[in-house]
Amino acid sequence: MKKNLNIILAPDSFKESMTAKEACVAMEKGIKKVNDKINCIHVPMADGGEGTMQSLIDATGGRKYSLKVVGPLGNEVDAEYGILGNGKIGILEMASASGIQLVPKEKRNPLITTTYGTGQLIKACLDMGIKKLLIGIGGSATNDGGAGVIQALGARLLDEEGKELGFGGGELEKLHSIDISDLDARIAEVEVEVACDVTNPLCGERGASNVFGPQKGATKEMISALDSNLAHYANVIKNQLGKDVLELPGAGAAGGLGAGLVAFLDGKLKKGIDMVIEYSDLENKVKDADMVWTGEGSIDFQTKFGKTPFGVASIAKKYNKPVIALAGRIGNDIEELYDEIDAIFGIMQGVTSLEEALENGKENIEKTSENIIRLMNLL
Repeated sequence: MKKNLNIILAPDSFKESMTAKEACVAMEKGIKKVNDKINCIHVPMADGGEGTMQSLIDATGGRKYSLKVVGPLGNEVDAEYGILGNGKIGILEMASASGIQLVPKEKRNPLITTTYGTGQLIKACLDMGIKKLLIGIGGSATNDGGAGVIQALGARLLDEEGKELGFGGGELEKLHSIDISDLDARIAEVEVEVACDVTNPLCGERGASNVFGPQKGATKEMISALDSNLAHYANVIKNQLGKDVLELPGAGAAGGLGAGLVAFLDGKLKKGIDMVIEYSDLENKVKDADMVWTGEGSIDFQTKFGKTPFGVASIAKKYNKPVIALAGRIGNDIEELYDEIDAIFGIMQGVTSLEEALENGKENIEKTSENIIRLMNLL
């Protein structure tokens, strides 16, 4: 084996065990135990879901900020946003301000939950002078079509009497007119990209309310009302703003936030992994590498549907680079991945509880990485 290899380390986070950056560090520790001449290039990754902001901040040398915002139930919560290393690109995850994890199970009610806090995070990014904004929209507690976002940014949603609508998807049935005269003018100068890995339309059987409403606390009666309200919302948007978002693939993401970001911020919906690959500059880094390592908590046949290891491997194979993946759990039918990923290694050292597995994740990655390099030395 060549002694001075250049290895790209591009894992996702191992959820509840370590961030993607921590996984990179653990991989390198194991590798260096055997051969300290190997050059390890850290490119922490994500697929657009939880951890995307942290991974891109780590990959670009950016910075994370905290902000108190209006949570999904209208109470104050602590949320985060970030600025990538070049200082020109803002990034946020709507779940930080409007996520389902912020609402106790017994209080979940998408008739009243709002995305207002997500709008406040967007405004904070605008205040930093960004030129582009990346938004991850998974894990929402809301079904308001992004109404809260645009209210936070200065637009007014009015009923027939000219009164401002309250928070939540339940209010949208009252919508009569949209006043965007005070919508933050800086939005027109900023390019908005939205990490969206679902193709659900806004309404109907595959729409936001029917598919995602139940996990947010919606009863059958609520689902019917919410679906009708979003359809009305889309109709008003079409008539007054000239944007048709009703059947747009991805419009139903995050309780219709996909639709709202397209309609009001001219957002472009993109696959999360593609966004992370682009802004981490993974492809340019892979070109000069000898091999690529990736991984995440669980790998199985579903990994090929937009998950980090498969996305990373696809870029590596474009340049004929060998790919190794590490996983906490190896599931069914991984044979389907071998066209892109050359070898998949489980990191578990033995039978253990989930709690112990999560606690020992870094150590297990380190040991597995060490053993992979030892094996390579024999070749």
